[in-house]
Amino acid sequence: AALVISCGEDPEDVFGVLPALVAVPGRLELVGKTSLGAPVFVDYAHTPDALRAVLETVRPHCRGRLRLVFGCGGDRDRGKRPMMGAVAQQLADEIYVTDDNPRSEQPETIRAAICAQCPSARDLDDRRGAIALAISEMGADDLLVIAGKGHETGQQFSDRTEPFDDRLVAADCLAAEAVKNADRGGAHEHS
Repeated sequence: AALVISCGEDPEDVFGVLPALVAVPGRLELVGKTSLGAPVFVDYAHTPDALRAVLETVRPHCRGRLRLVFGCGGDRDRGKRPMMGAVAQQLADEIYVTDDNPRSEQPETIRAAICAQCPSARDLDDRRGAIALAISEMGADDLLVIAGKGHETGQQFSDRTEPFDDRLVAADCLAAEAVKNADRGGAHEHS
């Protein structure tokens, strides 16, 4: 808004159209919040620079642990894997390395290349499980970024593409977490 106004547009006109703006799906998209109020975002960041940018963007809004679920695609630039691991190690507090789109490569080889530069990461072969684990471990002041797939609705393997949408999986995990907390008699603080 400030940019458009600085270019000479009438502020009333600018603010009048703001409610009509639609966010780009899978680009720092807020999927929801845990029962403790901790936000969960999905972002398409799949390069070292993009991962750095998203983590640096959310860091000021995180009073607790910045959690990151991500992986790298197979049959693509192998050189970026250790670089993304290094960015994660530098900027995230809790790292869950998992499969992205392994395509024809061995998923464990891709994860190992990432983990070589982020030794504090957990190596998890099930993306859905990694997302669920990260959400289950969140405290009230934490923030989770699920990076790499963004708007994508499938996970690519050598012989097939399976339906998989980080946004839907995260929403399902958040709903399950809310039910679990309600069954325990309410939200509690994680340490």
